[in-house]
Amino acid sequence: MLTIQQLRVLTAVADHGSLARAAEALNYGTPTMTHHLNALERELEVQLVERTPRGVRLTEMGNVVLQEAHGILGRAQHLHKSVAQLKDAGVATLRIGTFASSGSRLLPSAIRQLQSQFQVQVEVIEAEPTTVVSMLQRQEIHAGLIYDFADDPSFSATGLQLTHLQREPYQVLIAKNHPLAQRSQLDFTQLRDVSWICARHEDESPGRALQRACRGAGFIPKELIRTDDLLMIHGLVAAGLGMAVITESATVPQLEVTLRPAIQPLGERLVALASHPEHTPPAVHELARILTQLSAR
Repeated sequence: MLTIQQLRVLTAVADHGSLARAAEALNYGTPTMTHHLNALERELEVQLVERTPRGVRLTEMGNVVLQEAHGILGRAQHLHKSVAQLKDAGVATLRIGTFASSGSRLLPSAIRQLQSQFQVQVEVIEAEPTTVVSMLQRQEIHAGLIYDFADDPSFSATGLQLTHLQREPYQVLIAKNHPLAQRSQLDFTQLRDVSWICARHEDESPGRALQRACRGAGFIPKELIRTDDLLMIHGLVAAGLGMAVITESATVPQLEVTLRPAIQPLGERLVALASHPEHTPPAVHELARILTQLSAR
């Protein structure tokens, strides 16, 4: 049976023109070189080398086999490298959960950098933080971008490993042509009659920020809709049908909306990469490092 060793011996003989020099280059003994050459010739049923007063040289058929050997050895080297990188990464397919706004800004560049270092496939699942955390706890994904209330986190007790990436204040998303949009700050005591576009899950930080501000102003917010779809949120706000609590990084100003801070404290959103502390492949640690650098910029 044809082996990689036999092809390496053939290429060494072609490079050095001598069994002794080829054997020295491969750290083989001359009898071992002869054994592999003879076995290759028997396998292919052709003469590949011939001896001359100056050493050995490849026959015409030997040169044909040599060209094929270069391709096979190159592919074998690539295979070894790919397997080594997969072992280094600790996983063949890295599954990442993410919410839309930060995921669309941070993950594309991070994945490109990660794949320049590891031969790893990446599968991205879009979901809100509550779902991402549940998937991590069930070990359905390896890592996930999540956000939380910075001063009252709900995910800190989940036992997950958190790499903090960004903090930014919550503000009120309002239509550009709304009369209150001209003010530098909004007072929730004047927003009692506003309809609000609320987060799908009550325990997510935008909903908690809204509830806290409204309670401080003495009323319960009226809900227009519960949705996590950013386009839906922007469309409803731009049409003047309601307002929303959101961060700057999740805002698309081109859609005729603007942000205004509130007099009442809305708190800050903390974005983090979450992973399972006991089942974290090396590629996740590298992803955390890359995301930290991207966020710092």
